[in-house]
This record gives sequence, structure tokens and C-alpha cells, in this order.
Amino acid sequence: MDLQLSGKVALVSGSTGGIGLAIVTTLAEEGATVIINGRTQERVNNAIDRIQQSVPNAKLQGIAADLGTQAGVELLLQKVPEVNILVNNLGIYGSKVFADISDEEWMNILEVNVMSGVRLSRHYLPLMLKQDWGRIIFISSESGLNIPAEMIHYGVTKTAQLALSRGLAETTAGSHVTVNTVLPGPTRSEGVEDFIQGLSKDQNISIAQVEKEFFTKMRPSSLIQRFASTSEVAALVAFVASPLASAINGAALRVEGGVVRSIV
Repeated sequence: MDLQLSGKVALVSGSTGGIGLAIVTTLAEEGATVIINGRTQERVNNAIDRIQQSVPNAKLQGIAADLGTQAGVELLLQKVPEVNILVNNLGIYGSKVFADISDEEWMNILEVNVMSGVRLSRHYLPLMLKQDWGRIIFISSESGLNIPAEMIHYGVTKTAQLALSRGLAETTAGSHVTVNTVLPGPTRSEGVEDFIQGLSKDQNISIAQVEKEFFTKMRPSSLIQRFASTSEVAALVAFVASPLASAINGAALRVEGGVVRSIV
């Protein structure tokens, strides 16, 4: 299927690894010009090298900027004043007992996970509406629906993204601009891979056994009973970013393996 992304310019925040890197790679394969973002030039350069190995003709631009800060966003916007597609992927997470989460930690995760998308969307959305075409996609999580007790602050930010996305979609009525949210579930990113390998070593069991026990004990509602790949998430994002997804707007689209027990 031709996703008709040739000629489109896409920015993916926090895209030097994990789901973000997979999204960049998929968009590049589909012919889009993609802007890769990370906090350091070294990580940006490494990501570009990795993508070019699999997509030799990829049209890429790399910008090092910490989009979890206002200054970092302003720096990026000076270099990239306009895009057709914005994927708000930047996010951090961490397990911590609620009573031990400080105000500073709350403010930091809100700045990174929520305000980065607020600031980027506030700049790019009016330009998309003026051109009467654009895509904004927030990468939320099933944790925005099933708030995890071990990282409530993370879940709160993922729920906030759902509300933000739907609210922005309401402002696009009658246009050819869409705003949607994609909700991954347990996904085999670099961080998860390190986690799995660590448990495998500590418990002296195979990686396959670690994965099986995770879904038996931690995510028993999963219907696929495995970690999704980052490319599986990226495939949905690429479709939603394409002109073919013109009737999808204001939606929360799940790619979480059926973890969420809901019929909608």
C-alpha cells in the first residue's frame, strides 16, 4: 500500500530510540522527509546512521534539542518552522511509590510528556490549519486508561495526552487537519529489552520464560501474550499520518495487544 507520504515533512520528537526510531524509519521508508530529534548530537547522529543502513535513500534531518524544556522547543522551532506531520512521541517513565514522588518529579514528567506536545502543537497546528492539511499524533499508552499503581505520575501524563489530543481535534472541524492519539501497550523497546535481559540473568531463566511470566503475572489481560514490536506500533502511526487516514480524527487508537478490556 502506498501511504502517499512522499513530499511530506514529519517531525518525530524523542526519536533516537525505541518507538520513536521505529516511527522515523517507517515514515522514511514511505518517502517522507523526517526530522529526528534527541537531546544530544551523538544520539541523533547514531540514529541517522542506523536508519540509513536500512533505508539508504532516506531523507533525514537531525536536530539535537531537549524538547522537555521551553528553550529546547524554541531552538527546534527556529530550525524547523513548519512541518506537515507532527508526532509527539517524547516521553519518560519510571516506577516509583506514589508517596515518594516529589513535586519536582511531577513537574519534570509533566514538562516532558505533556508540555513538549503542547508547545509543539501550539506552533504547528495553526500553520497546518492555514494550509488546510496536517497530522498531529500523540503517542500515549494503555497506561493512560489503566493507570499503573507503580507509576501513577506516568499514567496521569498519558491520560492528559488523550484529553489534549481530543481537544485539539475539536479545533480542526471542517478542515483536512487531524489530531489523534496512538496507545501502545507493552512494547519491546530498548528499555524493555534491557529489563527482560536483566531479569533473565538475575533469575537464571530464559528470555522467553521472562516474557511468559510477565504476561501471566503483570499483564494477564493481554490477548497476544507477548511484547509488541516497535515496528508494529510504527505501522499504525504511519497510516494515521497518511492522507489515507483522512476520516480518522479525534480518535484514540489502540495498538496494545488487547490489554485494555474494552469494546471501544
